[in-house]
Amino acid sequence: MGDHHHRDLKGGGARAAVFGVSDGLVSNVCLVLGFAGANPGPTIVRLAGIAGLIAGAFSMAAGEFVSMQAQREMFQRELAMERREISQRPEGERRELVRIYENRGVEPDVAHTLATEMMRTPELALETHAREELGIDPGSLGNPIQAALSSFSTFALGALIPLIPWLITRGGAATVASIAAGAVAALVVGSAVALFTNRSRWRSAVRQLAILATVAAITYGIGAAVGVSGVHG
Repeated sequence: MGDHHHRDLKGGGARAAVFGVSDGLVSNVCLVLGFAGANPGPTIVRLAGIAGLIAGAFSMAAGEFVSMQAQREMFQRELAMERREISQRPEGERRELVRIYENRGVEPDVAHTLATEMMRTPELALETHAREELGIDPGSLGNPIQAALSSFSTFALGALIPLIPWLITRGGAATVASIAAGAVAALVVGSAVALFTNRSRWRSAVRQLAILATVAAITYGIGAAVGVSGVHG
């Protein structure tokens, strides 16, 4: 019987990349097809798509940086407080650790031994208290710049897919190509999402396609309606 392995759900790098591409894809498919529906000319559609790509990517990057930095600073504050407590009242912190182990079913004698060993070295004591009390890994507080760059690049990649046809051709051909490229990308993204949910790839791919098709149809319809009313208005 083979070993059972769990996926690494904490790192989240690949998962974040997949969802970043999905966000960019859905966002710019809607924007590009919405403008295409209004039929303002290929230059306007290209401009809208490029603006959506740049604005969306920067917005995602800024949001990710701010949230990650705030989280990192909060964790650093908690760690500083814990480090001070360990320095000023080590026996109290040792007793806290004993209670934590006992609450998890460890025998009292073993809990006392473990807590005493963990408290021997200040850095090990800090790491142990951070993990057990706060649920924080002091060595993995997150990198705001890396997170921002990742969000920017993955969103931009997804947003570029429906825009590519408009950089090559125009009119109905570009619209059809955008729809086709978006559909293929949605199926690929949906299949990739299934890797993290352990669900049917087919179901996940079709669901992603259905969502994209629905919102794209709505925005294209709104664009067409606004374009027609603008012509006659």
